[in-house]
Order: sequence, then C-alpha cells, then structure tokens
Amino acid sequence: MVHLGSWFVPQGEASGFHDVYTEASTAEMYRKTGQFPDGATLVKELRGAQTGNYTTGANVAYAVEAVKQWFVMIKDTQGRFPENPLWGDGWGWALFKPDEPTKNIATNYRVDCLGCHIPAKAKDWVYVEAYPTLKQRGKNYR
Repeated sequence: MVHLGSWFVPQGEASGFHDVYTEASTAEMYRKTGQFPDGATLVKELRGAQTGNYTTGANVAYAVEAVKQWFVMIKDTQGRFPENPLWGDGWGWALFKPDEPTKNIATNYRVDCLGCHIPAKAKDWVYVEAYPTLKQRGKNYR
C-alpha cells in the first residue's frame, strides 16, 4: 500500500488524522487514466489527535497511537453485487472499528457512507484533491 494523502478534521465525531492508502498499482493506474481501476482498494485510517508546543509552533497537532476506525472502499466497475446494500455507485463500502476489526459495521452505504461523499460525486465519490500521490506531474486534479 502507498500513502495517498492525509486530512486533519479538527472537531466532531470524525476528528483527528485521516490517512488514506491504496495499492501502488492503483495509484499508478490513476495517474495514467484519471480513474480508479476495478478492484482498487482505498483505506482511510482515522486516528485521534493531541496538541503540544514545539519549536515549530504552539498547539501543533499530531496523531495518537490508537486507531479510531477504518473506512474502506473497493472499486466495482462491474456492479457485481446489485442486491447488496453495501455495494453501489461503483464501490463497495465498509467501516471497521478497532474493537471488532473484522466486522463491517456499515449496513447500507446510502445511509452510512454516501452522505459524507456527496460533495465528491463528480470525482467518483473520492476527495482526490487531498491525494498528491495521484497527481500527474504538471497536471491539475480533475
């Protein structure tokens, strides 16, 4: 897996550092085509944050060790699971918590996941602007 980029959410239930990863081959294909290939996996690991005063500045935020949750998306260009409420709009959707890391606690992607992704609909539901690893040299994000 390669690191695509990070988000920092300062407040709310999803506050903390959001580090996003994918397969190296997915990043390479995206740079070539501007699209995620079928089967691509995106994993967002969410960790809480703390702040401290350092020589670089006051109230510097850093990630803590404990993971809060993982969000996972699997690209599905073929619509393989049309009856499954966790698959749709070109992706499989999942949410895992550290106390049960093998159990997907999402039950319906339209209810549990899509709300946060609506602003990124035109970008295949992914906020690619925060992922410099996907950027082609000399080209802007779509």
